[in-house]
Amino acid sequence: MYRTKTCGELRINNVGESVTLAGWVQRVRKMGGMTFVDLRDRYGITQLVFNEETNADLCAQANKLGREYVIQVVGTVGERYSKNDKMPTGDIEITVTALTVLNASDVPPFTIEENTDGGDELRMKYRYLDLRREVVRRNLELRHKFCLAVRHFLDEKGFLEIETPVLVGSTPEGARDFIVPSRMNPGQFYGLPQSPQTLKQLLMVAGMDRYFQIVKCFRDEDLRADRQPEFTQIDCEMSFVEQDDIINTFEEMAKYLFKEVRGYDLGDAPFLRLPWHEAMRRFGSDKPDMRFGMEFVEVMDVLKGTGEFGVQRGGLYRRDCGRRLRFLYAQAVGRTDQLCEVAANRCEGPCLRPRR
Repeated sequence: MYRTKTCGELRINNVGESVTLAGWVQRVRKMGGMTFVDLRDRYGITQLVFNEETNADLCAQANKLGREYVIQVVGTVGERYSKNDKMPTGDIEITVTALTVLNASDVPPFTIEENTDGGDELRMKYRYLDLRREVVRRNLELRHKFCLAVRHFLDEKGFLEIETPVLVGSTPEGARDFIVPSRMNPGQFYGLPQSPQTLKQLLMVAGMDRYFQIVKCFRDEDLRADRQPEFTQIDCEMSFVEQDDIINTFEEMAKYLFKEVRGYDLGDAPFLRLPWHEAMRRFGSDKPDMRFGMEFVEVMDVLKGTGEFGVQRGGLYRRDCGRRLRFLYAQAVGRTDQLCEVAANRCEGPCLRPRR
């Protein structure tokens, strides 16, 4: 076996055991006749000790190790003299009796640590190295736990996870399709699905009244903050339900996921529900960030006829067109004293100024 234990599981109660570990060299520290090596795998870090007095050849071999070397060691678990309470394995160390270099490594282009010195472009170029960092590993583990919890919850609610085809006929949706040429049908193409919309509706027609899948979607469109050409979504469909049935089901799922994955209880109170028109009137967005407390305030009727601008005189004001004069608190430059006084008398909260 390449290893009998991982680098994250040894504790003080393992002292005296003979173990075999394998992993990547995080760092090497030479201190007189002692060499300390931090060995890392995805489970954690364990400190290795090489003593020149007991085995000079082995210590010399350890001194040649570099960052990201892949090694295998055999040794005995011992209690650390100076414990490190910042790491789970900080109470123990491994006194090494055998060392095997499984794969040498060039000096990595950036440090494989949480606070790395590599920029975004460099880390994306060497993505396989970036994936070794603990912060990235934690994100992957979180996604894994999240997907497991989603499947468990929806399975308990009677949903079936059904895979739908990826190579499909192009269907009109909100963006352009990615197309794949067909070798067997020259001049014809498959369209990668922007979502399984048509396919899941066919499943409803087929009698699969509760369907879901964690599915890849593809949209050939410009990048946005919450969108990229290839993304994953929890895709669901239900039959024989009303609006409240759908909202209640997925509100319950959100609460379950927060509690199961993050240990955070959202309570039993229902989520706040806002009609679309109210959300747009108060926040200017159909998905408002409720942490942002400064809501839009309608002051057109008060400001009409009070200033020099056409919109204040009413020349550009059309109620039936739904145009509203909105003010932004954070940028107060350019307002006249008269407008400040009128707005302050009207608004219960901070005064806002029009967007430019």
